[in-house]
This record gives sequence, structure tokens and C-alpha cells, in this order.
Amino acid sequence: MSWVFWSMLLTLAERCLAGATVVHAVLHRREVKATLGWVGLIWFTPLFGTVVYYAFGINRLERRGCRWQRKLEKVLVEVRRRIPAGPREILQSLQKQHPKFRQMDELVTRLTASPLLAGNQVESLVTGEAAFSAMLEAIEQARHTIALQSYIFDNDRAGQLFIEALERAQQRGVQIRILIDDVGSRYSRPTSVSILRSRGIPCETFLPTYNPASTLYSNLRNHRKLLIVDGEVAFTGGMNIREGLRADWKPKHPIQDLHFKFVGPVVLQLQEVFSVDWCFVTNEILTGDSWFPTPQAVGRVLCRAIPDGPDEDFEKLKLTILGALQLAERQVYIITPYFLPDEAIMAALNVAALRGVRICILIPEVNNILPVQWACQSLLPELIERGCEVFLTPAPFDHTKLFLVDGDWSLVGSTNWDPRSLRLNFELNVECYGSELNAELSEFARVKLSSATPLLLQDLQRRSFLTRLRDGVARLGSPYL
Repeated sequence: MSWVFWSMLLTLAERCLAGATVVHAVLHRREVKATLGWVGLIWFTPLFGTVVYYAFGINRLERRGCRWQRKLEKVLVEVRRRIPAGPREILQSLQKQHPKFRQMDELVTRLTASPLLAGNQVESLVTGEAAFSAMLEAIEQARHTIALQSYIFDNDRAGQLFIEALERAQQRGVQIRILIDDVGSRYSRPTSVSILRSRGIPCETFLPTYNPASTLYSNLRNHRKLLIVDGEVAFTGGMNIREGLRADWKPKHPIQDLHFKFVGPVVLQLQEVFSVDWCFVTNEILTGDSWFPTPQAVGRVLCRAIPDGPDEDFEKLKLTILGALQLAERQVYIITPYFLPDEAIMAALNVAALRGVRICILIPEVNNILPVQWACQSLLPELIERGCEVFLTPAPFDHTKLFLVDGDWSLVGSTNWDPRSLRLNFELNVECYGSELNAELSEFARVKLSSATPLLLQDLQRRSFLTRLRDGVARLGSPYL
């Protein structure tokens, strides 16, 4: 009798917990299909669905309003006053060089509450050799401060070069702050984090998964890649720190990627993004001229940093993408390793193609995450039928992230076109207006296009029934990939 009683009591408790979890999903999740999927999982898989939801289904992290945030905001207000270019100069420049993008400037200004900044110099670094050499040279020349943030910082040949350079910089008296995502830090053993700490270099991990307080946010990762030296030069893009990016080392798993070097006022915005993340993790507020020197105009590129994440920056990148697609008139290049856009972005791509805009989507021929490739194959026919062009890039695996519109506007940084990047991860991108830079990036895209294989509708239609079924089932899980 007692066994029956306790069994019924536990069942009732589990159903109550499941009901409360369903209520949370209905109130806090925005996408109808994903919400229905979670509700079904929670209700029809007792306890398992509830545990999975609390581990992976809670996508929002509240950071605004915390005590450290209020203190940091006071510092950042003073920092923003140092920005040299005013709105009038930016508007005049846009009117002259990129008149149709005035609306884009207004959109992103409202999204980010940050101005578009003139006077930047941007250099594209198209190989790991070029990017790592430039980054290591900047570290060796550092005089005051180094801020380094990465999703992956492997303890391999590449990681060891950075560790040694950072140690030399610290011995010269340079202040160093390093922030690595907790999940990304464990891609190699022993971890670079443990080595950096053993050498006395300040290094922290973002949302440690072993911390009970962070359990509800274990699915929210920091995917940003940043190196800022002396508050004057910055590097960001898609590159992690790992030897696979160095083709000259002939690595076992080679990777192609794209990174960028920035000099000018936009570095101030990039440093601000790092300082917010660092303060969130450590409660330390970075301030003073060594971290935030007064920026100088050094080039002709207009830039703005666009942070995105499951907090107050939620869906800024998605809305930026939608705005840019609406303004496209001639040509759009999308290069991404993971392509699983939601219905809104799918519709925007189809509408742009139907308007006569050439939409070129470049994805890897063989993806390193098979379920993503299967789900992607399921959604591509809808795009191709509407006039979008899809191209498969050959090995080595292409991790490049680039979005170009009409050769006038580009979005570079860490974001993939998938639900994880656009809804779950903390990401960082930079929008760029500059004729020379965007002409260079357009040529880069055309070169990739010339070596890629067009994916035709009949190729997808020739897939066997079981293959199409597998891909369709994988697509059902795309909100969770």
C-alpha cells in the first residue's frame, strides 16, 4: 500500500512540475513551432523532458540592472563621450556614398543605441597564417593592456604560441585579461585556461557549467572572438585559436576562416563589449586611458559593433539581417558554415530573390556536424525554387562567416546563420561601409564562388526516400541544433 501511495505522490509531483514547466515555455518562448515541440517533449516524456528543457530550453539571461552593470554604465557613458565622429558627419557621408543605407543606419542605431563611427581602417585576414601572425605581432608590441576573448583556445601549437606571447607581455608589465567560454575551453587537455592560470595570467571562463548557479544557462555560450591591444587595435571575426587554421602546418583537421583587424574609433565599441562580458564574469570594471584611450580617425571605413545574445541584445543580429535583405537591390553573398535560417529569414531571402536580387549562399560541401547538414538539405529546395542560388564549397571545411549586400555593406564577425548563433549564443559582428573594403570582400566571395559547385534542385530531388525522410526529421530539430 505504501509503495502505491508513494508512486502516486511522485507521479503527481512530476505532473505538477511538468505543468509548471509547460507554463514557463508558453510564457517565455516566442516561436510557436519550437514551443509546441518543447511542450510535447515535456508532457509526454515524464521528467526527461522537464530536465532537458531546464538544461537547454531557457534562452534568456538577465544581465541588465545588476549592481555591476549600473556601475559599469557610468564608466561607459564617459567612454562614449570620446567618440570623435558626430551624427551629422556620418549622415553626410552616407548620403554621399551609400544613400539607400540611411534607413539601415537608423535601424541599427535604434537596435544598438550605438552610433556608426567614421575614420576606421579595416584589414581582412583570409588565412590562419596571416591572422595569427598579425595577432601575435600586436601582442608582442603591446605597451599597456591586452583583452583576449575566444570561444575555443586550444592547447596545441597555435595556443602555445599565444600563451608564450602573453606571458612575455605580462613580464613587460602589460595588463592582461582573458575570457574563454567554459565549454569551448575544454576542447583540448590540459586546457589553455589551466596553463594560463598556472603562469599567473588572469584568465576566466564564461558561465562555468560546473557551477550550480549556471545550470539553467548551460546552453548559452559565448561565441565571440576578440583581441584588443592597448585599446587601439582590435581583431575579430570567425577564428578561434587552434592549429587547424594553419594550413602551413598541415593539420589533421584543416579549417578555412576569415578574420579582421580594426584600427580606429570602432575599437572603442569592441572594447566596451569585452568589458561588459568581463565585468559580468568577474565584477571587475575596466577603466582608464590604458583600456579606453581617446580614439583617432585613421581610415575611411564606417563601422559599428553589433553585439547579440540571449540577454538585452536579443535578436539584434536577426533584425539587422532582415533589414539588410530588404534594402538589397543587386547582389547578396552569404558565406556561413551552418545555414539553418528561421522562417522570417527564409521569407526575406525568397522575397529578395523574387524581386530580382541575386542571392548566393555558400555552404560547405561536407559539414562537420552531420545533423546540421541533413536539416539544411531539407530546407534548401524552398529557397532554390524561389530563385536563390546555393553553392557547395570544397574541403577543407570552410568556417567563414560573411554577409555582403550590393558591394556596399558588409557584416563580419562570429555569427552563423543558425538558431544557436541567432538565439542562444553571445555573438559579435561589425557592420562596415567602405568602397575599397567591400570591393575586396566581394572579390573574395567571387573567388570562393568560382571553386564552388552549384547545388541544383534536381540534385536534392534525386535523394532517396529514406535520405529525404532523415533530412526532414533533422529539420524538425533545427530549433535545438
